[in-house]
Amino acid sequence: MNIEESILKKIFESITSKKILVVGDLMLDHYIIGDVDRISPEAPVQVVKVEKEKFGPGGAANVAQNIKALGAEPIIIGTVGNDQSGEKLKQIFRENDISDEGIFSSTHHPTTQKTRIIARNQQLVRIDFEKDDEIEEEVLKEIQKYAEKIIPEIDGIILQDYNKGLLTKELIHLFTSLAQKYNKFIGVDPKTKNFFEYQNVTFFKPNKHEAEKNLQYDIKSDEDLKIVAQKLIEKLNCSYIVITLGSNGMFICDDQNNSWQIPTFSQEVYDVSGAGDTVISMLMLAITADCDIKTASIIANHAAGVVCGKVGAATASPAEIITSFKKWNES
Repeated sequence: MNIEESILKKIFESITSKKILVVGDLMLDHYIIGDVDRISPEAPVQVVKVEKEKFGPGGAANVAQNIKALGAEPIIIGTVGNDQSGEKLKQIFRENDISDEGIFSSTHHPTTQKTRIIARNQQLVRIDFEKDDEIEEEVLKEIQKYAEKIIPEIDGIILQDYNKGLLTKELIHLFTSLAQKYNKFIGVDPKTKNFFEYQNVTFFKPNKHEAEKNLQYDIKSDEDLKIVAQKLIEKLNCSYIVITLGSNGMFICDDQNNSWQIPTFSQEVYDVSGAGDTVISMLMLAITADCDIKTASIIANHAAGVVCGKVGAATASPAEIITSFKKWNES
């Protein structure tokens, strides 16, 4: 589907006035980058000579960063631990002019950190520091109080679940009910736990594996995709299902049984980490800018194509997305 550049620019202009609430598991991404030219004499492993290291927002924090890069205002609700990683993550937000008012400290739940060791644009290993038990009751009450204060001001809500303990059943039900009460768009990027608790949302965005696992249904054809999407719509009472298919793009179905398959728009794939964060950010922003689900999904897939051409959990700018449309229209 071709979308004229003038229409794309109007959509991105509209996005600049939007405020999106991002609720989910915040993470700190740590990258150790170097080169490999020998095997260790101690064990049959590669020796990485470190050239640099960098930190960035991961998980729901990367969704907030994507929303900022796309020109809108992210508002975050999440937790960090009383640790250096948590302070580093809040510092990154402040440096990028993103408020950390909705980030609450947990005494029992350390900040999730993912350390990736990369050489010659290839990820060699990932080391995860995390604890995935549910957040404590006192933090839950703080979040509820802040959420009820901030919801009237925002245009859409993204629930970004990585099963690290933030999105409990109670918190999921709080945000889905608030979205209904205030008539707000709400989109979900789920994981396996609490999969069917996200009732009455605007759109629900599992990947193929998550959809198969939770419905116990093997997807082997386009017809299977349609069956699975329709089953999810029935179980969740949502408006749209968006099933991401990796290199095969995404499949969309609405509550009127209309469906579409959108191809991938990546030119070169260097790293797929964070692509899902970009998709849900762009989807929500396009929907709040009055795009239909098909148009929103096409723009989101172009945005994902942009970030897959970068190393690490990256972001896409409006200019890069418009350039991606131009490339594909010319090819």
